[in-house]
Amino acid sequence: MPTKTAGRSGPADARSWQEWQDSWDRQQEWYLPDREERFRVMLDMVEALVGPAPRVLDLACGTGSISDRVLKRFPEARTTGVDLDPALLTIARGHFAEEPRAGFVTVDLTDPRWPESLPHPSYDAVLTATALHWLRTDALHTLYGQLAGVVREGGVFMNADHMPDESTPRVNGAVHLFERARREEAKAAGAHDWAGWWQLVADDEQLGGPAAERFRLLGDPVTGDHSDGEVQSTDWHVRTLREHGFAEARPVWCSPSDSLVLGLR
Repeated sequence: MPTKTAGRSGPADARSWQEWQDSWDRQQEWYLPDREERFRVMLDMVEALVGPAPRVLDLACGTGSISDRVLKRFPEARTTGVDLDPALLTIARGHFAEEPRAGFVTVDLTDPRWPESLPHPSYDAVLTATALHWLRTDALHTLYGQLAGVVREGGVFMNADHMPDESTPRVNGAVHLFERARREEAKAAGAHDWAGWWQLVADDEQLGGPAAERFRLLGDPVTGDHSDGEVQSTDWHVRTLREHGFAEARPVWCSPSDSLVLGLR
């Protein structure tokens, strides 16, 4: 659990930002126990297709989980993280304050002019994970068209997210019950779920202000605010990327409920 910052008059120190970063990872792993494996495959594909010194756009970056792993694996990489959430961006900027290879920009991906806010016109790789299900299908369709202009020719886009297969209802039901039992056991052992993690953020002296702004902009995650989003099948993602000019598209990793889809320009 992150160290409380009560009683400090200055900004949180580097250790507390690292603790927030770690706590975000633990909270996400409560839902996605194979999260690191998914990231490993993502970075393997980056290296295979664009090399070990990529310019990466971390799309809907949150606290910068993808940026963190890219920069640790690739010493010559450069990353730009974009998000709208002021609380998560506060953690990201604090965590990477001494890292000149990383930068962060506040953007709204539903604004048609959001690419104009980027510091570079194109990127070797655009990467995102467990984020775009917040968008409705028509908005995601539009975003994929915009990304075709952000990924350079020969570059890659990868999206790891919930991509259900409705053709296997018995498998889906069994997986749902299994995962629910696993999460309940982990929560009983002290793990924080989405709402519990956000309550910690809201109660923190340094993050309370950005959290309040986040709640105003995007809804209160403590009470649940995924209602406007939608999920699509792996086939939908592959088909839509090809429709928007990606030369090749396919899944490169999957679990019973999630997939990692890659589009090559």
